Amino acid sequence: MHAPDRFTEVAAETFVARTCFKTGPPQAVGIELEWLLFDGVDPRRPLNHTDLAAVRALGPGLRHSRLTLEPGGQVELSSDPATDPAAARESLAADLAHLRTGVAARGLRLQGVGLDPHRSSHRLLEHPRYVAMQDYFDRDGTAGRTMMCRTAAVQVNVDAGPDDPVAADHVGLATRWALAHELTPLLVAAFANSPVLDGRPTRLRNSRHAVWTAIDPRRTAPAAAPGLDPREAWTRYALAAPVLCIRTEAGPWIVPRGLTFAEWLAGRGPRPAEEDDLAYHLTTLFPPVRPRGHLELRSIDAQRTDTDAMAALTFVWALLSDPRAADGARQALAPLGADRGVAARAMRDGLTDPVLAGAALGCFALASEACDRLGFPGLRTDLDGFTERYVARGRCPADDTLAELAAAPSVQEVQCPAIA
Repeated sequence: MHAPDRFTEVAAETFVARTCFKTGPPQAVGIELEWLLFDGVDPRRPLNHTDLAAVRALGPGLRHSRLTLEPGGQVELSSDPATDPAAARESLAADLAHLRTGVAARGLRLQGVGLDPHRSSHRLLEHPRYVAMQDYFDRDGTAGRTMMCRTAAVQVNVDAGPDDPVAADHVGLATRWALAHELTPLLVAAFANSPVLDGRPTRLRNSRHAVWTAIDPRRTAPAAAPGLDPREAWTRYALAAPVLCIRTEAGPWIVPRGLTFAEWLAGRGPRPAEEDDLAYHLTTLFPPVRPRGHLELRSIDAQRTDTDAMAALTFVWALLSDPRAADGARQALAPLGADRGVAARAMRDGLTDPVLAGAALGCFALASEACDRLGFPGLRTDLDGFTERYVARGRCPADDTLAELAAAPSVQEVQCPAIA
């Protein structure tokens, strides 16, 4: 009997290039909204499986989105692809109302915040994936478990774009990939909304991002690399990343130590690697910009309001869709690229940092102007509202939380354990 052909590194490179970057004229945009789930009366009460069952029961009533739960009980609503942010907002409106009304009727509430400010890390979901993830991350400390159980984000999804723009109104893949990465510290700072842990300030405006950066950088650091096109950069990143788990038909999944996917392909794993294993491996990588056919931007904290989340969607979409705005944004962001300390200041200072504040003012203005050129002036409402409340004042949503907390008596700061 002829043995099946071995899945090789060349085949893996072809698979990544083919599946992770679906190029062509940009046509779709989407958003994934996450919230922390709390008891409606006592936010410190740990969640239980009855709470999660109550939320799952709301899923069949959704029309334009998909409801999922994260390991610690976080609630995620993923929109269907839309032609633009206005269409995404309109299609999500009824689903958001259904979800919020249903959750409230069950004595629960959704809170848009990047890091649970009250409860400890407690995993509720027992799927083998999450058991394996916890096993893998626990080897290096508490950050992985905190990420799994206590964080929530807004994830913006945009098409990868064409390889070579065929018209002046398209932003190509290489530019979208580069700009999406260049935006990361600005997104961390402008939409920071996680300054509290265990009821006390952490000294950071974006503690959620600090948690993510404390996790194994071989699967959470940015994937872009100087001189490499997006496909080559992502392929190298993916093959060099350690394998988080190897799925089995029975029993717990295998959690290898230090085995990279390239080494698995070379025959060092417990069995030969297959194409499906690579597809799954890619879902266990969590860089700030993740290619999944489209580009998924993952650096935005969960927001205090749905309006602010939609502002984030519009901001990213406008800059990555309008060539003039994209060029202007790359110029405005250039000082950040040469600043080695900007990532830490983005987490700690938000837009009180003058360099980040200047870049933000420029980029938000460019995005607002782009909405008109792209034919969607109505999108400026959410975006300009966010700019007026925060960006123009050198503030971010975390500053509202800190101001509220400052009014409480005897509040002391606490060091975020992920970066202690």
